[in-house]
Amino acid sequence: MNKPLAEYSAEELAALSGALQREYELLAGNRLALDLSRGKPAADQLSLSDGLENMIAGNYTAADGTDTRNYGQLRGLPEARELGAEILQVPAEHVIAGGNSSLNLMHLVVSTALSKGLWGDSRAWRNSPQPAILTPVPGYDRHFTLTEAMAIGMVHVGMTADGPDLDQARELAAADANIKGIWCVPKYSNPTGCVYADPVVEGLARLCNDAAADDFVVLWDNAYAVHDLHFPPLQLASIHAAAEQAGTLDHVVQFGSTSKITFAGGGLAFVAGSQRVLTQLERQLSFMTIGADKVNQLRHARFLRGRLEAHMQAHAELLRPKFALVIDTLRRELQALDIATWTEPQGGYFVSLDLRPGLASEVVSLAKAVGLSLTPAGATYPRGEDPEDRNVRIAPTFAGLNELEAAMQVLTLCVKLATVRQQNSA
Repeated sequence: MNKPLAEYSAEELAALSGALQREYELLAGNRLALDLSRGKPAADQLSLSDGLENMIAGNYTAADGTDTRNYGQLRGLPEARELGAEILQVPAEHVIAGGNSSLNLMHLVVSTALSKGLWGDSRAWRNSPQPAILTPVPGYDRHFTLTEAMAIGMVHVGMTADGPDLDQARELAAADANIKGIWCVPKYSNPTGCVYADPVVEGLARLCNDAAADDFVVLWDNAYAVHDLHFPPLQLASIHAAAEQAGTLDHVVQFGSTSKITFAGGGLAFVAGSQRVLTQLERQLSFMTIGADKVNQLRHARFLRGRLEAHMQAHAELLRPKFALVIDTLRRELQALDIATWTEPQGGYFVSLDLRPGLASEVVSLAKAVGLSLTPAGATYPRGEDPEDRNVRIAPTFAGLNELEAAMQVLTLCVKLATVRQQNSA
């Protein structure tokens, strides 16, 4: 298989089809149980943070004298806000430190924008007949499901190697006052792994000035802000600085967390914005809680203070071999055939694989039948509807190297088999 599949003769194609089918049938009898479906940290990554358990040692008092066992501090401990500021590259006074879920904070922001508005005035998305959000695709499925759950429409924007298609986003937002915002995963974007280029960051910071809606918001989910595979890391331009320069800070809300830095289910989440926006969010929070888990905030601040990059380098040491294995297998098994393209990210948690149109669902189905679970086809598009049925998201982080190697052999076999079948039927 050392030439493009399109150059195969009918006889060569028939022989290849038979060989692939026999290999697939052998796999079917192996009772495999492999999983590349979700971007979760593996146990050895979680163990890097076991030292969290020693950070309190009977001392529950924060730097400002707060007894963290008690109520209060809706915006979070100062040292926890400083940790969020370091991750998001914003001043600490612009950060609220919360509980363990950035998705909760996204829900808070979107629901507040929808029902109350983010600025303490009459603007609220519910005033529009059909509010909608721009969704770069392929993108993050949790953004889509959250938006859909609130009955907010979604309008696709294409992704490029530098981030969302800014011209398309600007044109759509300027033409329709129902379009109220845009979702962004700006560094090591889910699933493509791209890092937004500086002009894109600057353009997104100005986007609310171009939008027809006066309540347009950039929802900046910087989930992989420090999840680099190589050091020194790639740099993402500061949207906070760009928004300050453009006079749009009231219209940019940032999110981050330690979910893949420390314990996935027991970390901290952060939301950052202008003081005007934080005041409205704090008001909504006051109806929901007396304060987040400040003991957890304190132990995280103590554990990561002054050593965040070293901690993330330790993560990278564990993850680099996994990403290298995925990329090497894709190159070895698929490159010469010229039947797929894929991203080669420098950080984050995913590799995005694009097949020939019409094949993603079949590949996922073929893989499942022999014991490999993949992210559902279409998951990287709103409502699970990939218009070309071609994108497959690979999540290499949770599997061990041996399991990952077996899974990639299954995946690439299924890609080859589905593509040959399609070419035979053409």
